[in-house]
Amino acid sequence: MGLQSLSSVKLKELKLFKKGKVRDVYDLDDKLLVIATDRISCFDVILPTCIPNKGHILTQFSVFWFEFTKDIVLNHLITPNVEDFPEELRKYSDTLKGRSMLVKKAQVFPFECVVRGYLSGSGWKEYVKNQTVCGIKLPKGLKESDKLQEPIFTPAIKAEEGHDINVSQEYMAKEIGSDVTEKLKEISMALYNKATRFAEGCGIIIADTKFEFGKIDDDIILIDEALTPDSSRFWPKDKYEPGKEQPSFDKQFVRDYLETLDWDKTAPAPELPKEIVNKTTEKYLQALQMITGRGL
Repeated sequence: MGLQSLSSVKLKELKLFKKGKVRDVYDLDDKLLVIATDRISCFDVILPTCIPNKGHILTQFSVFWFEFTKDIVLNHLITPNVEDFPEELRKYSDTLKGRSMLVKKAQVFPFECVVRGYLSGSGWKEYVKNQTVCGIKLPKGLKESDKLQEPIFTPAIKAEEGHDINVSQEYMAKEIGSDVTEKLKEISMALYNKATRFAEGCGIIIADTKFEFGKIDDDIILIDEALTPDSSRFWPKDKYEPGKEQPSFDKQFVRDYLETLDWDKTAPAPELPKEIVNKTTEKYLQALQMITGRGL
């Protein structure tokens, strides 16, 4: 598949349910159509430059992991195959193919369930200040990118605008109940542990990731995306060296470039140069091939 990019999808006769940073979601009454565009956001700002084929790559990742983890938790995927979509969507097949999923509607839990297995990003910054990550006390003397003795659960409130806000497990329990919180933590840990074991066998360390969950009747299900380079930190295992930032297969590469600019991290964001765009597509695609054994 050649380089192609899609910044937005307009399906005029359908009702737009939600426009996220990357995904356009349409309401089909009892289900949703989720379309992954090639938009990229960094520091919670959508960049003006698209990453070609990113939506295809994210969708293929999610489809792979939904299948791989369905023994742990049910998920919202009905089908990613456009030929199985409702009749009214068939005329959009060229646009939707490979980058969209038909999914079940669920009552969404208003928290992101973040699991961290390594000390990186905002977790590392907090540790340097307070020896904690999201309020969880960690041992002294850890270095940047160190593997934690065991993964930690650090939920966040998903902000509609601006940065997501890290919260404690206790706060989450007050909002949605301690039993549900404990269950979501248990599922998140099981997902992370199974995925990291598999990914390491493919040469990729999943340093951290975030999951979102919903409820249909009494069943908790995994929704949104799963274990993609947008929702996780993917590091090449053969280059792993604690004590510094790691090279990555995820959008940290773009963040690192943006950090070199005189930009205050508010909209409008600067355009990305062609070499950064091409390298980002290459990194995402390489991660997909390593984990799934398939290209696009």
